[in-house]
Amino acid sequence: MKHAAGALLSSIKIDRNSRKTVSVQLYMALRDILLSGGLPPGERLPATRTLAKETGVSRTTVIDAIDRLVSEGMLVSRVGAGTFVSETLENQRPVATQPDAPHSSPNPRLSYAISHAEKDYATRTWLPHEPRAFVTALPALDAFPVAHWSRLSARHLRGARSDVMGYGQPKGLEALRRAIATHLSALKGIRCHHEQIFITCGAQHAFSLIGRLLLNPGDRVWMENPGASGARNALLSEGAELVPVDVDEQGLAVSDGLAKAPHFRLAFVTPSHQQPLGHVMSLSRRFELLQAAEEAQALIIEDDYDGEFYYGSAAQPALRGTDNAGRVLYVGTFSKSLFPSLRLGFVLVPERMTDIFDRMFQFWASGPPTATQAIVADFMDEGHFATHIRLMRRLYKARYDALVEASRLLPDCVALQETASGFHTPAFISGNVDEQALVSQAAEKGVTLAPLSRYCLDPIGKSGLVLGFGSVAPEEIHRGIEAIRDLPAWRGKLV
Repeated sequence: MKHAAGALLSSIKIDRNSRKTVSVQLYMALRDILLSGGLPPGERLPATRTLAKETGVSRTTVIDAIDRLVSEGMLVSRVGAGTFVSETLENQRPVATQPDAPHSSPNPRLSYAISHAEKDYATRTWLPHEPRAFVTALPALDAFPVAHWSRLSARHLRGARSDVMGYGQPKGLEALRRAIATHLSALKGIRCHHEQIFITCGAQHAFSLIGRLLLNPGDRVWMENPGASGARNALLSEGAELVPVDVDEQGLAVSDGLAKAPHFRLAFVTPSHQQPLGHVMSLSRRFELLQAAEEAQALIIEDDYDGEFYYGSAAQPALRGTDNAGRVLYVGTFSKSLFPSLRLGFVLVPERMTDIFDRMFQFWASGPPTATQAIVADFMDEGHFATHIRLMRRLYKARYDALVEASRLLPDCVALQETASGFHTPAFISGNVDEQALVSQAAEKGVTLAPLSRYCLDPIGKSGLVLGFGSVAPEEIHRGIEAIRDLPAWRGKLV
């Protein structure tokens, strides 16, 4: 709209309660109008006094916003005439297209690995990762020692800026790698040197790096079925051909893997607490797997995602501890032992592969912020980590006991699987009960259920749910069971 005093810009609104300054709000509002074509090239803007009055801000604020847009070439200021929309903006303005428009641009071409892997990705519908029954993979955030963490954070942020703001060591902070090596020795009896440890942005980042380094497109990888869907997607993205291998009470069925793919390149296992069934891999099955890897000249990824949390007198042994041939790459994460938003994990590689991983991390791999690594290193060295783990073991045992007690209220078709570690366990369902219907109906009552099929590459002939019990108190666990015990889906009803 033309006006003697310049275009009317009454659509601009200033939020006095916003965290953004008034000057930034005005600048962004004007910029959006210009980029969206709200003002044509050559259009005159109101005088700064007029615009200040109409928007309710000071003239100085208006001048500051106008000057920024002039410096960016979106506006042109002419002495004695005013400020105008730049003529060159018409050719530079991005063209907006509707997704379904007949002449809209096609989607960009995806890489071969991603385009071929996408159809096989695990169904990873985002589940609410907030403390509620029965969210999986979420630790007890309510019990985390925030005071200790805050004190350590403040200490490092007050330190030398080069220590916390620089690029850091490619393979990770040495102090953290030493602390992890000490922890693995004490917890699992794993003898290793800190030079064998590489810090990653979580476990899934570690799986991707391993796949990128070791796999060629089409290489066959044994995957537990059911198994960890995040690891599955990470390896698919690196071009792996996944081979679903059955899991029984002793862990990964090596005979099934050999029958399906004797010449495999990698095997992925969760031997200490199978994800999601909770089985512990037997010693005989561990030796069988190591022998199969030796004969195929393959490697094994051991994911020990919640190995710190066990309810007996000793932790379940790591497969890495019985590996004498350097076949196992041991991956750990702090997402379960501390909290997920750290995005902090590590991979312990065989000594003979240290140089290979060193080169990869020096060339192009990068890890989490140095400050985060330093805080975790001090948290471990000062004993807070060990104290936290001991407290969490008792807490998770109490919450597991609450789940076992409350599960007696569920229909007879539900059988809760016993577990001796971690903070999730499956509940198997017999009869004609629709998993997805249970999930949908529970969500309406504020309860999160994960179907067992979510973890399966191929159907396994069983139905069930994976129940997380770590993130909420026993009272909430009881309320969650009471909320789902009378769902229509238990009786074969979908609505």
